[in-house]
Amino acid sequence: MPARHDIAAETELWDTYAGNAFKDDMQPVFNWTQYAGHGPGAELLGEPQSVLEIGCGTGRALAHLAERGVKATGVDLSPVMVKKTTERWGHLGVDFVCAEVLDHLRVDTQKYDAIYSIFGAVWFTNPAKLFPLLAERLAPGGVLVFSHPPAIPGAYGPQGMYKGGFAGKAMFTYRYSYTPRRWAALLERQGFRDIETRIVDAPEPGHIGTLIVRARG
Repeated sequence: MPARHDIAAETELWDTYAGNAFKDDMQPVFNWTQYAGHGPGAELLGEPQSVLEIGCGTGRALAHLAERGVKATGVDLSPVMVKKTTERWGHLGVDFVCAEVLDHLRVDTQKYDAIYSIFGAVWFTNPAKLFPLLAERLAPGGVLVFSHPPAIPGAYGPQGMYKGGFAGKAMFTYRYSYTPRRWAALLERQGFRDIETRIVDAPEPGHIGTLIVRARG
């Protein structure tokens, strides 16, 4: 059975996340992995003049880029999060948009030198629908980079994911998990090239690593 995304329910879920994840004293930082200061940084984007982050969450990565003169745009489903990020980082010139990512990409007319997702919308959106739209929004030679945890062995495709524990109101979404080889095939099918996939090991042996994928449009 295909995943059935309930956008209204998922908006409530990410609003709840925003209330817990956003801290008023947080500082700009760019990190692909879930471990502070571990793994590569913004250099994977090259030297873009413009970027789009899909599922931008707390906006810290966009703030980091904006401080370095990059024209930065972020899209997030949660109106609570977008309000918080605009208040916190808007003075840097970051443009935060509250929208469902597929809907936004269908009407967006801009081209970006880099599009990226850090544990963001690429993980939570059907790649068969997402990747063609991303390819259209990349400037010639632009890069797409995304990261999230590797798939659990043997568990591939859309995976149901409860949030907030396993008691109380049922709040869930779907994440999309594939092997690095499968991610590369999905991108190649949509015309991406120079595709690189890797898993960055956690700083402590036996802990969860990070899948990082980079491709050129």
